[in-house]
Amino acid sequence: MTQNKPTVLIVDDDINTLSMLNDTLDDAGFTVLVALEGQQALSITQRITPDIILMDAIMPHLDGFETSKRLRENPGLRHTPVIFMTGLSDTENVVDAFDAGVVDYLVKPIRTQELLVRMRTHLRNSQLTTSAYSAMDLVGQTLCVISQEGKLLWATPNAWQLFNTYCVEGFEPQQKFVKRVLGWLNSTDGIKLPLDLSSVNIPLKLYFSHYNASGERLLRIEEIKEHAEDETILRLKNRLGLTHRETEVLLWIARGKTNREIGHILNLSPRTVNKHLEIAFPKLGVDNRTAAAAVVIAALAVKEF
Repeated sequence: MTQNKPTVLIVDDDINTLSMLNDTLDDAGFTVLVALEGQQALSITQRITPDIILMDAIMPHLDGFETSKRLRENPGLRHTPVIFMTGLSDTENVVDAFDAGVVDYLVKPIRTQELLVRMRTHLRNSQLTTSAYSAMDLVGQTLCVISQEGKLLWATPNAWQLFNTYCVEGFEPQQKFVKRVLGWLNSTDGIKLPLDLSSVNIPLKLYFSHYNASGERLLRIEEIKEHAEDETILRLKNRLGLTHRETEVLLWIARGKTNREIGHILNLSPRTVNKHLEIAFPKLGVDNRTAAAAVVIAALAVKEF
C-alpha cells in the first residue's frame, strides 16, 4: 500500500520561486498548493489542511509575519509546521518570525536539498506530536493547557472539538467564561474543586491537574452529559412554547452554529433545520436567526430558568 503524499502549501508572490519550489517538491513526492499572498493562504487553509507550509516574509497586502499569526488562530493548523523563506536575515526579523509561530527560518536563495531535509524533519515531529495528542484522546485524556493570561496554548483533539462546539466566541482571554476560568484557578478552591461552566450555558467541567514554573496550567475537561442538556432544553421549550426539536435547533442557533453544523449535530438535513426555524420564528415573534438567538439567550439568562 502506498502512503498518501504530504501536502505542502507555498505562500510566495515571486513566480520564479514558486516555479522552482513546485518542480522540486513535486519531484520529491509532495502534493503542492500555491498562494500568491497571505489572504489567499488563509482562504485555502479554511478548506484544506496542509501538512506543512512554506511562507515568504515580504508580500503585498498581508505579509508573512501577520499571515503566520492568523494561521495559528486556526485550531486545525495547530500542529502544521510553518517554515519562513526570506531574504531578511537580521536577528530582529528572525525573532519576529518565531514570535509569529514559525518553526524554522531559511534565508533566500533557497538551497533545495537543505529545505527538503528540514521539511521532512518537521513533518516527522508534527506527526509524532499529532499521534501523541490523539493517543491521549484514545485513553480518555481530554486535556488542555492555558497560560497565566488565559490563552489556550494547546489541547488534545477532543478538547479542541469541545471548545469549538460550546465556546462559540472562541477561547480568548477577553471572553467572560475565560475570565471566570482564571478567577477559579487563582482562587483557593481552584485546585481543590472542579469548575462547572453549565451555569454560563457551556456544558463543560474543568479540573485542575498541574502547573509549571511559567504559570501554565494543565486542565482536564469533562463534558457534562445529556441530563443537564436535556434539562436546559425542557425548560427552554416550556418557557418559549416550542417543540422539542425546535428548541434544540434554536439552542444551537444561540451558540452560533450554522444550519449545516446544526444538521450534523442533530442528524438532520440543513433544509429540515431551516423548516424548523421557519415554524419557530413566528412563535418567538422574530423574523431572523439573530433575533431568535437574542430571545433564547435572554430566556437562558432569567434566574428562575
